[in-house]
Amino acid sequence: MLGTAPNSAVVKYINAQKVPHLFLSVNGDKWGDFQTYPWTMGFAPSARTEAQIFGKYALGQKADAKFGVLYQNDDLGKDFVLGLKDVLGPKFEQMATVVSHEVTDPTIDSQIVSLKSANPDVLISGTTAKFAAQSIRKIFELGWKPMHFIPSGASSITATIIPVGVEKTQGVITSVYLKDVADPAWADDPAIKEFMAFMAKYFPEGNPKDGYNLYAYSVAGVLIRILKQCNGNFARENIMREANNLHDVEVPTMLPGIKVNTSPTNHHPLQQMQLQKWEGDGWKRFGNIIQGSNI
Repeated sequence: MLGTAPNSAVVKYINAQKVPHLFLSVNGDKWGDFQTYPWTMGFAPSARTEAQIFGKYALGQKADAKFGVLYQNDDLGKDFVLGLKDVLGPKFEQMATVVSHEVTDPTIDSQIVSLKSANPDVLISGTTAKFAAQSIRKIFELGWKPMHFIPSGASSITATIIPVGVEKTQGVITSVYLKDVADPAWADDPAIKEFMAFMAKYFPEGNPKDGYNLYAYSVAGVLIRILKQCNGNFARENIMREANNLHDVEVPTMLPGIKVNTSPTNHHPLQQMQLQKWEGDGWKRFGNIIQGSNI
């Protein structure tokens, strides 16, 4: 199921009825709350995990880095603040400046100016595509050059980068866990070839370069793994038992080294990502796979 609001509307009922509520298309950390909702499980790395990865990398580059966080005043944005707190621990108050915005704000220019005045080395724009684009533009206009991170969910070339302008986006960093069908580096990859053949056969009207299609295909692959592990017993309890029993599962369409892990006390299947930086006219992956912090 897609989206925070639709899932929030039904999650209590689904759990009361003990129906497996698996691999939601949401990025809130709360969807891994196995104690409150034991029948519910997200899939993609949460915003909190992504912020942990951003923080870990930044500290690896500059151990005493000061951080600025622009965050949307909702569950999504607050997860970015929590993720950085996980990494900085008791030093958070002295090392981080946080500024919020409302989803109804027309611009976040004043927030960016306020954050610049704190002179952080690193800026995390924990927000959606519209405001991530605005932050990129304003930073460029100010001539400010922090290490700037934007969420993977706000890194669309068509929705974010092109409207801002590639020249303004140079050096911006985001994260990724799936292979990019549009990247020539994967043109001969067997998994991508298989995905392209699948699209041609079953969804010829779809755009194989649309990341949502590869995401759906990848999630379906993990669901197939669960059903195989059920060994013919598709009772709800057994499906959930196997959903809680994924160990170092490698999905061919994900980046090498990224693995799916779950347990009855871990409803965050993905907690690893790789970083990529905008260079020239595209995203360029760099460095190793980074693991989020264990909470």
